[in-house]
Amino acid sequence: MDLRSFIESLKKSGELTNITESVSVEYELAGIINALGEKPVFFENVKEAAVPVVAGLVSSKELICRSLGITKEQLLPKLSLAIDKPIEPNLVEEAVCQEVVYVNDDVDLTKLPIMRYTDKDGGKYVASAVSIIKDPQTGQRNMCFHRLLLKDKNHFVARIVENRGTDSALKKAGGELDIAICVGNSTAVLLAAATSLPTGVDELGMANALEKTDLVKCKTVDLEVPAESEFVFEGKIINEKATEGPFLDLTGVVDRIRQQPVIEIKCVTHRKNPIYQTILAGKNEHKFLMGMPKEPTIYNEVNKVCQCKDVYITPGGCSWLHAVVQIRKTHADDGRKAILAAFEGHKSLKHIVVVEEDINIYDPHDVEWAISTRFQADRNLVVLSNQPGSSLDPSGDLSEGKKATTAKAGLDATTPIVTTGKGFKKEDYIKVDLNKYCK
Repeated sequence: MDLRSFIESLKKSGELTNITESVSVEYELAGIINALGEKPVFFENVKEAAVPVVAGLVSSKELICRSLGITKEQLLPKLSLAIDKPIEPNLVEEAVCQEVVYVNDDVDLTKLPIMRYTDKDGGKYVASAVSIIKDPQTGQRNMCFHRLLLKDKNHFVARIVENRGTDSALKKAGGELDIAICVGNSTAVLLAAATSLPTGVDELGMANALEKTDLVKCKTVDLEVPAESEFVFEGKIINEKATEGPFLDLTGVVDRIRQQPVIEIKCVTHRKNPIYQTILAGKNEHKFLMGMPKEPTIYNEVNKVCQCKDVYITPGGCSWLHAVVQIRKTHADDGRKAILAAFEGHKSLKHIVVVEEDINIYDPHDVEWAISTRFQADRNLVVLSNQPGSSLDPSGDLSEGKKATTAKAGLDATTPIVTTGKGFKKEDYIKVDLNKYCK
């Protein structure tokens, strides 16, 4: 369902906190969202803007599943299928995201409730926007997240990771590239934008496979955007750079200052009475959107070498750097093969633990038990040195001008196929009905 439908659903169920007091975009909004534990919240009255703000809509797997109309058990297979079999979206002539149009001198981004989250921020940031570009050589669409620092009334500075989709397309285009930025999107669009798909696979096709996602042509650039977005900013990445950062990142630490590309916005379209969606950097929504779409890519790669049962990108690993992979083990080297495949499925992973079906991968105590009873460091540890890593890992080699590198480790915490020892399996007590004894 789109953003508005989900908001209405949460209102009806009494799960949406509605705040009518006047609230500032300067730290106060972020502080309230954090104090509420990122539960769904709607701010009617923002001091600096005539636009309400919503947050917390994708702060748990339960909320994500409900917005997609599925159960938690259906989520991983559904994401996996949408990645493998995207569906080309329909293109419509008219869309609600273009009910109101501002162009050129009428564009004023400072009138929006763009927030300053912490006192370490380099300025006001948009953290919830998905950006859409096209490869100038192939015409292939690419949709992803870029955090956006507000520079002035019609410019952002975007954090664009080097040698990824947008950066590669920008280099091919000679330093300037059309871009559309969408704020206030369905969960399907957000999940697709957060998923790194193989070259040539359209993220908007993945979103359409998750749930019907129609597109509409932009007014001023040759790009297509989700028809039900709340806001669309149309413009161009220009051949200019400016200071970007610092800003709180996924790991909960402050990212460094860089010189990054400037985006010039020439047109803003939005729905009537638009709603601005925000997320908190480094918190649950950020983590789920970043990490969860990597679970099916790991799942698919591991299934190529052995039977994968489940995958969990752990919040303790910043929902990006650590994973637990559950397999059905049938061969002695399945654990090792699963480790190497998982690193292929998510190249930013740093540490992986592989366990079997009797281990609850969502219970860190159960995972630790598997490590303590089934893992031997001299034969079950896989160490890979000087590997491509994540720019989000503050302990990696983040030297300017080159791709981040790190050391990686995989722990095979599965039971040996042939063993004379005991203690690899947990024993449990009989199940009893306490109602029979406690009255």
